[in-house]
Formats: sequence, structure tokens, C-alpha cells
Amino acid sequence: MKEIKYSDFPGLIPEDDPDIEVMVHHSAGGGSLWAEAKSLARDIIFAAVTAVLIVVFVVQPVKVEGTSMLPRLQNDERIFVNKFKYNFESIDRGDIVVFWYPEDPSKSFIKRVIGLPGERIRMDQRGQLYIDDRPFEEPFLSPEYNHYPIVIPETFVKPHYYFVMGDNRDASNDSRRWGLVPEKYIYGKAMFRYWPLNRIGVLQ
Repeated sequence: MKEIKYSDFPGLIPEDDPDIEVMVHHSAGGGSLWAEAKSLARDIIFAAVTAVLIVVFVVQPVKVEGTSMLPRLQNDERIFVNKFKYNFESIDRGDIVVFWYPEDPSKSFIKRVIGLPGERIRMDQRGQLYIDDRPFEEPFLSPEYNHYPIVIPETFVKPHYYFVMGDNRDASNDSRRWGLVPEKYIYGKAMFRYWPLNRIGVLQ
């Protein structure tokens, strides 16, 4: 029997026929349309679930109400609060924190941490803050919001409690009036301002 070779019939060589390649391409594409749609839906659902988990467990958007943190934060600004940070890191002096108001836990306040557990703090009639009898400078304050300092007699900050104050000392309802904040009431650190756009940025 004579051996048949493709070289004897050039028109039968598959790779020389462009129609074959086109047909294969369209067949594969049409068959994967439903798979691609399912993959897209899966990715959208995954992104939505991830976003929900981030909001619930990590980051929470918060609206600032009031002027107690001027000039750093203004009324009606929107910020992100990191609710995950303090699960692994300690609360530091200078942190801007969001917490349940000790006298009415249904309300949330935002203030700056000034006194840490185990410290003794006081403030004289000039508004000078002392921590363990050493003067402490507060570079985050603005003189225009601190005309009327309130004397703070020496106060011991108990373990697992914090002394907090607003940057606008003239108009802040804080630890000077109602005392210390339990650590368990502090649920997040203010990290980032996202509204208004002209003031967007990291908070310090």
C-alpha cells in the first residue's frame, strides 16, 4: 500500500487553513461566556463581602459632630476610624480616639488621649499641662481655641483608664468635667479624613 503524505496534498495541511483557526477560536469563546459571567459574579460578591467585613471589623466611617477638636477636626467632616488597631497595639498619648461616652454609652465622643494608665496629670492656671510633675508640650493645640484654661488638680489615671481632652479646650466636654474613660469604651482610632475633599488626609 502506498503511504499517503500530506506533502503530496498541500491543501490538506491543517495549519495552512486559516478557517480552521478561526472556527476553533470562536467555538472556545462562545463556550466560556457563561463561565466568565459566573466568574465575574463571584468576584463581585467576594469584593462586596470583603468590603462589609472591613467596615464591620476594621474601618468605620464616622461623622464629626461639634467643634471640640478644632482646628484639627471641624463639624460635619467625615473620617475613617480604625477599629482593629487597638487589638494588637496599645493606646498612645496623642491618639485621637472614638469612644462611648462614660455617662451615656449610647453616645460616641471623639477626643485626644492625654493621660495614660498609671500617670499623674495636672494643669495650672496658665494652661500648662504636667505629667508626673514634668511639663508636657502640646503642639497640636492652637492658641485661638485656648483662651480660658481650666485648672486640673492632680489626677491619678487608674489602670485601664485614660484621660482625654479636646483640642479646642475652650469648648470641649471631656475628662476635665466627667473623669476618666475606661479602656473598654475606646473602640477606635481616628486615622483618615475623607470629606471634604479639600481637607482629605491622614489625621495626627
